[in-house]
Amino acid sequence: MLTSIVIDEGDGTVLGCLQLTYIPGLGRHGQERALIEAVRVRADRRGAGLGRELLVAAIDRARGRGCTLVQLTGNKRREEAHRFYGSLGFDRSHDGFKLTLQAERLART
Repeated sequence: MLTSIVIDEGDGTVLGCLQLTYIPGLGRHGQERALIEAVRVRADRRGAGLGRELLVAAIDRARGRGCTLVQLTGNKRREEAHRFYGSLGFDRSHDGFKLTLQAERLART
């Protein structure tokens, strides 16, 4: 199940958003986990607490659904974002890997 969380000004002006996906698990005794991706806050509104508001809302939704884990990935070059996620209680527990499928297909031809 995929959920989007959006913060707006009430007039349709989007200030921030994120994507929250619930994933059934084989690990953790079959418990569901939540994956947070695509966290965005409008540039002129950064530093005002909207990112924290978005993440707290996503964590609360995951907790309310019964998820036992919330996970996200961060770009290695964005140390400020890493500090922000750490301030919310996230732990840098894993290294992630990505494979861009379009590039792989092009490399084979």
